[in-house]
Amino acid sequence: MLRGRWIGMLLLCLLVAGVFAWLGQWQLERAIETDPPAPGATEQVQQLTEVLEPGEYLPEPLVGQRVETAGAWVPEDFIVVSSRFNDDVQGYWVTGQLRVDERVSIAVAVGWAPDRATADAAVEELEADADGSEVAVTGRVISDEGPRVPPRTDPEQLDRMSPAALLSRWHDIEELDVYRPYLASTTATAGLVDISSPAPEEMSPVNWLNVFYAVEWAIFAGFAFYLWYRLAKDAWEREVEEFEEAAAAETA
Repeated sequence: MLRGRWIGMLLLCLLVAGVFAWLGQWQLERAIETDPPAPGATEQVQQLTEVLEPGEYLPEPLVGQRVETAGAWVPEDFIVVSSRFNDDVQGYWVTGQLRVDERVSIAVAVGWAPDRATADAAVEELEADADGSEVAVTGRVISDEGPRVPPRTDPEQLDRMSPAALLSRWHDIEELDVYRPYLASTTATAGLVDISSPAPEEMSPVNWLNVFYAVEWAIFAGFAFYLWYRLAKDAWEREVEEFEEAAAAETA
């Protein structure tokens, strides 16, 4: 082990182990939230513009944050989204494009309906009232569910609440900035039922998955030293075996 070759291997193992140790420390820093949100923070109503900007992804601590905003409904952009559950009962959401600022919009889930006929009737009522007047909306801001290819039998069907998918069907979207998340309104209108949207569960300040990764990096660092020891020992055993064979040949 004191030969130059194996000392060089040891230095290489020290370098590799140092990198692994740094990665483990980095994972531990990410595993523990040093400034977690205060309990009940998501229930304190904030202004939408204070929580995020158009085009931004919604940070995990802000998922379900209650916000308020004001704007005008864009006519002809009330769209029904199917496969929506309200307290384990399947139904429909009626959604709309709320223009909250000049060339800035957010998708809003206005309310829940138990059947398609009720949802379609709500769309007609909302369209009739979309005269450009300002309305105030309070609700929870929720991440985009992602689009899904509609079935061939009904190409117009939407069963995911995705602002990206809704944007493809909205009007007046040239040079329009859109919020990536959507807003689930607290109070329904047009004969719809309030959307059941309970407060999100409090998050643990410790991310155990990252802790597991940190332990893995520590194991890898230890394995680097074990590999050096094993290779050096194998070389030593091989030399001893060759020496014994040579000694036996001389005495034969």
